[in-house]
Amino acid sequence: MSQCSTIARKPRHAAALGAALVAALALAGCAVQVQNRQPAQEIAQSAKPAGSVYPGWRVFQEKCARCHGPEAGGTPRGPDLLPKVREMGSRQFVGLVLRRYDWSMPAARAGSESAAREALVEDVLQRREGQLVMPAWESEPRVNAHIMDLYAYLSARAQGSQAPGRPAP
Repeated sequence: MSQCSTIARKPRHAAALGAALVAALALAGCAVQVQNRQPAQEIAQSAKPAGSVYPGWRVFQEKCARCHGPEAGGTPRGPDLLPKVREMGSRQFVGLVLRRYDWSMPAARAGSESAAREALVEDVLQRREGQLVMPAWESEPRVNAHIMDLYAYLSARAQGSQAPGRPAP
């Protein structure tokens, strides 16, 4: 009789041991996931441009939408900014907004202020209609204070992470 009770205990003992092993593995998997979540969030956060989308949207509506449209998609007075911003980094964006006048020139040529000035003079001499001339914003305090917010908004629109319309504050 003792042999039967020993045999009956072994399957129960093995089942309990198996269940404990499965539970331990499940808990170990959860711990790894929790530990790895923070670096992934940090990487995602560092990939976002500096600045905040909502204040950038407000500055854009106040200073830029009149020419570039309320969604930055362009109007007869100013070009669609989304493809242009998609191709540039924050440093180039800041330089163009604060100092550059002619958005119709390819960004590669725009690095030289003299090239932009040359193109503008040529357009005036040729009396071309509908020249796209953007004012420099370096002396505008609101734009200066929120230039990175403006970039964050336009970059989010260009990358598709911000839908048209008012962003959440």
